[in-house]
Amino acid sequence: MPRYKLLIEYDGTSYCGWQRQARDRSVQSAIEEAIEGLTTVFTTLHGCGRTDAGVHALGQVAHFTCVKRYAAGTVRDALNARLKAAGDAVTILAADEVDDSFDARLSATKRHYLYRIVNRRPPLALDEHRAWHVKRPLDVEAMQESARYLLGHHDFTTFRSADCQANSPLRTLDTLDVTRDGERVEIRTSARSFLHHQVRSFAGSLVEVGLGKWPPIGMKEALEARDRARCGPQAPAAGLYFVKAEY
Repeated sequence: MPRYKLLIEYDGTSYCGWQRQARDRSVQSAIEEAIEGLTTVFTTLHGCGRTDAGVHALGQVAHFTCVKRYAAGTVRDALNARLKAAGDAVTILAADEVDDSFDARLSATKRHYLYRIVNRRPPLALDEHRAWHVKRPLDVEAMQESARYLLGHHDFTTFRSADCQANSPLRTLDTLDVTRDGERVEIRTSARSFLHHQVRSFAGSLVEVGLGKWPPIGMKEALEARDRARCGPQAPAAGLYFVKAEY
């Protein structure tokens, strides 16, 4: 049976997250309903990564095995038509037929995330639910200095959710960059895989540094403590975006 890879964009504001749940609407279930509308058969959609409630995606990747072969463009357009009709804030950017060996999660070699902050006194209008509004000035240079302590292979227990189901807290962080463009501050990070809430924990701790509550070396101390209590406040979900996956 043919297998299709989907490239997906979504606004996660009104969803309970990526993963299908019994009561609340998820991104996965919205797309599965669209697939069933096309094929008349329920099909499980497998995602590259699970995003939490309120988290967005610019390039989430998923795959499903289909009971019938369709042109890739037909899959894309048919799913988009059904998603739009259902009022979902989800778009299929591309659909491609792939080999049976492709797995959206297991085949990924790197994942990229973006965390967006709007650093200004006035409230948000256009970026409400799409960025973290931080009113006090942030020292981005200090944030970038502290970010360097997190690069490489470490035990990230401090920055791991208490509910994380990963077998090990060990991860290798490839990039963690903090930049400013006017009032907009961006945190970009990449790794083969991340722990539950790891990126939002990074963002919250980096903001502590930016506000002057922690010195840059405080990030190193928090990391080495391997203690969740040493983490800064977890950043809001609204600022987090799954950017892309590499294969």
